[in-house]
Amino acid sequence: MYKQTLKIVLMSLLLVMAQSAGAAVSSSAQMPEVREIETEWARLYYMDEFLNKNYRELQDLAARANQLVQDHPQNAEVLVWDAVVLSTLAEKKGGLGALSLVKQARLRLEQAEAIDPETLGGSVYASLGTLYSKVPGWPIGFGDDAIAEQYFNKALALNPDGLDINYFYAEYLVDQGKDELALDYLERALNAPPMTDRPMADRGRRQQALRLRADLTGS
Repeated sequence: MYKQTLKIVLMSLLLVMAQSAGAAVSSSAQMPEVREIETEWARLYYMDEFLNKNYRELQDLAARANQLVQDHPQNAEVLVWDAVVLSTLAEKKGGLGALSLVKQARLRLEQAEAIDPETLGGSVYASLGTLYSKVPGWPIGFGDDAIAEQYFNKALALNPDGLDINYFYAEYLVDQGKDELALDYLERALNAPPMTDRPMADRGRRQQALRLRADLTGS
């Protein structure tokens, strides 16, 4: 149960890989260390199919990301990327220890929100929304649908045409039993501008949206 939940949570944090078309150049373009974290994470997760042999490398990457946070505690993108790595480590770890890592990831996202909530195209809000919608509620975790809805609304206000936010909000609506409304947001996701700087993320997310739409329509 925990492993499946955390796998879904991880996918929400992939939002940081995808800024909307026309967005301003991110600070990661000026900070090589952030780009290195992003590139290594993508290699471990995508290129090597996230095999067990990568766990030690992932731990090393988490240590690097954490050190970057210590060196640049007021950089919102650094905080978000640390959250990404923590969540990926949580998926690999599983169990209650994984939930602890996800709580750390939430803290990083909240810190990023306090500094610059619009960083990475509003992905902080979308990531927090999915965390609150997918993590178990009290007494196991911190999940809360009402809080999730608030974060999703903020994310949509910042990036109404984004592929990721529309997909994740659609997924949230399915969980709420609102399939018809979810289909509307899936169409928005599929019609979103392509993420030309993140072709792998763009392709994967569109495939997810198509699968979810097929599940809802039976076709």
